[in-house]
Amino acid sequence: QSQLAETGGGLVQPGGSLRLSCAASGFTFNNYVIGWFRQAPGKEREGVACISSSGLRTRYGDAVKGRFTISRDNARNTVFLQMNSLKAEDTAVYYCAATGPHYNSEYVPSLYAPGFGVWGQGTQVAVSS
Repeated sequence: QSQLAETGGGLVQPGGSLRLSCAASGFTFNNYVIGWFRQAPGKEREGVACISSSGLRTRYGDAVKGRFTISRDNARNTVFLQMNSLKAEDTAVYYCAATGPHYNSEYVPSLYAPGFGVWGQGTQVAVSS
């Protein structure tokens, strides 16, 4: 059974940093693109970032470019989202999601949530003073 589990959420002050982790199991992680999405109360789910199966190519949503960094460790079946310079508007539940298998290791899809078939349960990030 394909599973994703997010950890690392919490409460942080504006300007602070958090690092989210997404641990995968039940599928061939090295062949899957992994993405991060977020959803704030009353808003649609928004694409944050995704990373190719090789880890060499990434894509970011406009709201987080220059502040967030996605990376992956294929030996540990884990993807990370380093979030810096956090703002109140980053407050949301953050989900990781997987799409694949993709045998082009450099493939990076658009940040379109319906294109991702495996989802975690989410982790809450709150940015507030």
